Amino acid sequence: MSASEPTGWSRLLPRTISSRLYLILFTGLLVAHGLSFGMLFYERYESATSMMMGNLEKDVSTSIAMLDRLPAAERPPWIPKFERRTYRYILGPGQQGGELETEQAREITRLIGRVLGDRYPVRGNTTSMLPERLQVHLALSDGAPVTIELTPSVMPVARWLPYVLAAQLILLLACAWLAVRQITRPLAQLADAADSLSPTGGGPPLPTGGPTEVAKAVSAFNAMQDRIALHLKERLQILSAISHDLQTPITRLKLRVEAMDESPTTAKLVADIDEMQHLVRDGVAYARSAHGGVEPALKVDLDAFLDSLVWDYQDTGKSVSVTAHAGVPVTTRPRALRRVVGNLIDNAVKYAGAAEVAATVDADGTVAISVLDRGPGIADAELESVMEPFYRLEASRNRDTGGAGLGLAIAQQLAIAIGARLQLRGRDGGGLVATITLPAA
Repeated sequence: MSASEPTGWSRLLPRTISSRLYLILFTGLLVAHGLSFGMLFYERYESATSMMMGNLEKDVSTSIAMLDRLPAAERPPWIPKFERRTYRYILGPGQQGGELETEQAREITRLIGRVLGDRYPVRGNTTSMLPERLQVHLALSDGAPVTIELTPSVMPVARWLPYVLAAQLILLLACAWLAVRQITRPLAQLADAADSLSPTGGGPPLPTGGPTEVAKAVSAFNAMQDRIALHLKERLQILSAISHDLQTPITRLKLRVEAMDESPTTAKLVADIDEMQHLVRDGVAYARSAHGGVEPALKVDLDAFLDSLVWDYQDTGKSVSVTAHAGVPVTTRPRALRRVVGNLIDNAVKYAGAAEVAATVDADGTVAISVLDRGPGIADAELESVMEPFYRLEASRNRDTGGAGLGLAIAQQLAIAIGARLQLRGRDGGGLVATITLPAA
């Protein structure tokens, strides 16, 4: 059964629930860590700015006052002592630049001007934006130029911090993977069990473990599987009983009719009784076909198996031949497979007068058995319908024109029971190709 095509936004999402959970958790973790990083750097930026402003307010007035009182020759040795991480002093006019471009730069310039007062008029300019760098120019009492160069920046990040954050992210992803696996693994097992559910309903029960919701779903699935098996068993018993109970009166009825004087009416009665017997046998055969998987699987020489089947038809004068051999053994349930291939050959012989059987091996190791004919074929719109029970292309139930419509239905149900797949398609040039695909060994 194919999944429906996604529409809208769901087309952009992964197809599996585990991938979607991984995507949601990873995106959430990534956004959360991004916000953490953003808040961390914003806090460090605010702290660094506040610290720089506080230092400037305390240091600038003292440093400029000391430089102003020192003789010009003694000023250079003091310059390195006044240097801080975000600003330093330069004896000279400094570097010319553009106007102050950021509010922070203008705030710093106003702060320095307010601290120094009217005695030392200041002028600021921006010399760089990457990184941001500004210079505040002023002149001492003797007219000597002094420049304060500032580089506002946050405190450097410790080298170990990225590794710690990466370790946190890996740990969270590992926990998310474990959580997703705990959630999706039981669902995957449940889906696989439902997909491989035998028509007999006799599959092994799933282990009831995991979270309460999953355990409840598994218990419900196991109970459903048991009910299906019981229902099918009861159906088979009922049909078998009906068949047994009907065979006796039908046989007595046939014997009594045959004992009557021959007449056109007698021949018609005998034909009707034969039709009843065939219908009862076909119905029971269809019911029993669901239990084809009960037969033990055996390793079979496929080529010898097909040759033996075809020789049986040839011995009865039927035009059936093998056109290709697979050359590999297969593990299957031979009686059920023989019934499937036999029904397909019977169908081909009935409608085309001849049948060809070919076995091939695909690249993936699967083995395909094809039954080909040159009969009237089947319209594409009815290729699926003809494998339903009691569906016939010809409306009557006369066995001479097609029977009760159970041959392909029995073949289809037996194929499912043994884990194979039956497909019908039109043959190039006219006719029908029925292919049974056996699973790879």
